[in-house]
Amino acid sequence: MSKSAFFVGSLGGVVLLLMIIWIVIALYLAYAKMDVMLEHLKNSRSVMRLSGSRRIGPWGQLMLIGGIAGFVTFPRRYINKGAICAEDIHNFPAPLKRTLVVLHWSGLVLLCLLFLVGGIGKIAGWF
Repeated sequence: MSKSAFFVGSLGGVVLLLMIIWIVIALYLAYAKMDVMLEHLKNSRSVMRLSGSRRIGPWGQLMLIGGIAGFVTFPRRYINKGAICAEDIHNFPAPLKRTLVVLHWSGLVLLCLLFLVGGIGKIAGWF
């Protein structure tokens, strides 16, 4: 195995480890702070529609926290569509909003890194 293959493989392992840590943090937020989030977004019809997935289990919780993080990260887009209420987003607690925005962007970056590392390995012919 070449040094470059080992480096890219190690980088892929680090990205996968960071993704597992991301999932743990998202599940923690989902189980610890979901009542607060749903209370502040009670006038938003898309959030109320997604809240049914809360009973599915951990995957439903991840889907719900991902949806809420997307709504908080890109509010203008969803307010213009009428999916969420502008007043709900305005009254959302700032520390929790900041945490959800960081969670959303870090998830997007990790996903892009995973595809990048996989693409490099595929182009180089390592797998």
